[in-house]
Amino acid sequence: MKYISLPTDEVRILPFYLAMEEYVARTIDEEDCFFMWQVNPTVIFGRNQLIENEVNLDYCRKHNIQTYRRKSGGGCVYADMSNIMFSYVTKNEQVCYTFSRYISMIALMLHKLGIDAQTTGRNDIVIDGRKVSGNAFYHIPGRSIVHGTMLYDTCMENMVGSITPNDEKLLSKGVKSVRQHIALLKDYTPLSIDEFKLFVRQNLCDGEICLTADDVAAVERIMQEYLTDDFIYGNNPRYTLIRKRRFEGAGDFEVRMQLKNNVIRDVDLKGDYFLVGDLDRDLLCHLHGVTLDEPSLRAVLSTLSLPSVIHNMDAEMFLRLLLDK
Repeated sequence: MKYISLPTDEVRILPFYLAMEEYVARTIDEEDCFFMWQVNPTVIFGRNQLIENEVNLDYCRKHNIQTYRRKSGGGCVYADMSNIMFSYVTKNEQVCYTFSRYISMIALMLHKLGIDAQTTGRNDIVIDGRKVSGNAFYHIPGRSIVHGTMLYDTCMENMVGSITPNDEKLLSKGVKSVRQHIALLKDYTPLSIDEFKLFVRQNLCDGEICLTADDVAAVERIMQEYLTDDFIYGNNPRYTLIRKRRFEGAGDFEVRMQLKNNVIRDVDLKGDYFLVGDLDRDLLCHLHGVTLDEPSLRAVLSTLSLPSVIHNMDAEMFLRLLLDK
C-alpha cells in the first residue's frame, strides 16, 4: 500500500482532505493508497444528516469550530489537532468487504502496539468496549473510499459542546456520558502522537507517492464543491409527513414524505446510515406515486433489494419506518 504525501506540512481545512481522497481515487493507479491528516477544530457530518439535528451551530460559532459535510454516510464527528484522521482508497469495489477489511487491518495494527482493539457494530474499533475509531465509506466508479477518526486525544469540552448527541443512541449503548463512550490512545501507549503516526505509516505502507504542486491545485478545484452552502447545508424542502426510527446495526433514519391524497409525491431519507447503492435510483424513486398503505408499499418493496442500497436494512424494517409501526 502506498502512502500519499503532500509537498508541504501546512494544516488545511477539512474539505481539502476529502477532495484529496477523490483526487487520489480518480488519478493514482495503485491497488491501495493511504494517508493521515489533522485539522483545526472541525465538526464533520454525514452525507444524509440534517445539520440542525446533529450540530450545535451556536457553540461552534462561539468557539471557532468549522462545520462541513462529507459524501459518505454515517454519523457526526468532531476532529482537532489532537486526533488523527485516516483515509484509505482501494480499487476493490465491494464496499462492504472493503470496509470490513480496512477496520480489521487497523485493529491488527493496534494489536502490534499491544493494544487489545476490537471491531464492533457497523463501523467502530473499540478498546475496553469504548470507541477509539469511527469510520465511514463511499464508492465512486472503480474505487472505494474509507475514512475515519483515530482518537489519540481530543478536547472533550468541544467534542461534547459541538455535537448534539442522540440520547436514544447513547442510552442504547448503556453509557451516560460521551467520555465513558470513547477511549483515547494516549491512555494505552507511551508513544507520542507523532511517534504513533510514524508507527502507522511504517506498518501499513511500503512506499510513498508525493503529490506535486499541480496535483494540489487540482485537489483545491475539487474542494470548491464542498464549500458551497448547497452542499454543506443541503436543500431541505418542506414535507407533509416526517417519521423517525432507529434500527440497531443500521442506524438512525428520518423519512420525509410529501403526500397528496395519501399518495407519495416526493420522499427523502436522512440519517446516519451507510449507503452501499444509489439511494434515489434504487429505492426512493420507486416510492413516487405509491399509496401510503401496507399492501401498496409491500408490493413495491418486494421488488427491491434493500440490503444492496442501505447497509443492514431490509424491506420489513423500511416498511415499519414508512408506516410508523
